[in-house]
Amino acid sequence: MTTSGSVTIVGTGIQTGQLTIAARNAIQEADELLYAVPDPIAEAYLHTLNPAAESLAVLYEGGKDRLAIYMEMADRILEGAKRGLNVCAAFYGHPGVFVLPAHEAMRRAREAGIPAKMLAGISAEDCLFADLGIDPAFPGCQNFEATDFLVYKRQFDVTASLILWQIGVIGVQSFELKYAPRNLDVLGEYLSGFYGPDHCAVIYEASTFADLGRRADLTRLDALADARVSRITTLYVPPKNVPRTVDREMVRRLRMNEDAVHSLEAKLGLRLQSIRAITTTP
Repeated sequence: MTTSGSVTIVGTGIQTGQLTIAARNAIQEADELLYAVPDPIAEAYLHTLNPAAESLAVLYEGGKDRLAIYMEMADRILEGAKRGLNVCAAFYGHPGVFVLPAHEAMRRAREAGIPAKMLAGISAEDCLFADLGIDPAFPGCQNFEATDFLVYKRQFDVTASLILWQIGVIGVQSFELKYAPRNLDVLGEYLSGFYGPDHCAVIYEASTFADLGRRADLTRLDALADARVSRITTLYVPPKNVPRTVDREMVRRLRMNEDAVHSLEAKLGLRLQSIRAITTTP
C-alpha cells in the first residue's frame, strides 16, 4: 500500500476480450478494484485479475433516483483513495461514455489533490461503427441521449447520421428492478416529423460475447413504438435522402476548388446509398 492513494478509471470494453493491456495492468496492480459490468463472465474475469474485486451493483435499489446511485458510486470509489489505497474502478464499455460516476469520481479526486486518470476503452459506439459499417466522418455523425434529445428539442441535421442512446429508458428518472420500456411512441412520432414515417432506422445492441452476433433490426419510424428494446438499446437513424447545399462563398474563402467539392459530394452520394441499403424496409 502506498502512503498516497490514487484513482484509475478503466473501461472493460463491450466484450471481455476488448479489455486493453493498460486497463488490465491497472486492474491487477490496484489495492482495491471496484466494478460495474453487465454479465457474470466479465465479473468472474475481473475476480481472476484481482481477488480484491468488489461490485458497485449493490448500490442499485428499486425506485431509487439514478443520480443518487451514481453519486454513491463516486463516494465509494473515493473512500479507498482517501485511505491511501490505489483504487481502480472498472466500468462496462468506455469509462467516459455514459458513466457519470466515473467523471464525478475523477472530479472529486482532483479537487482533493488525489492523483486520478482515466484510460480509454471500447464503447458501444465503436462497435456500432464496425458492425453497421458507418464512418462518422462521412456524411457526419450526431450523438444525443434520447431523453435529452426530446426534452431540449436538440437541433440536428437530417443529412448526417443520428445516433440516439438509451432509447429503452426514455423519461426514466429512477432505477426500476422490473424493466418496461416507455415513450418509444413519442420518439417515433417526433422523428417522423423530420424524416417521414416511412424512414427506416436500426435498433442496435452490440454483442457482449464474441460468439454471439450483434443485434441490428430494421424498423420504420412509425413502427418504433412496437420495437423490442432493452436498457442498452441504441437507435441509429441514417441520413435522409435530400441534397446538401454547398456554400459557394465559403468554398471561395477557403480557396477550394468548387468542382472538386461537387465531385466529392457525388462520391459521397454513392456512400449514402450504401448506408441506406442496410436500412431498407424489410
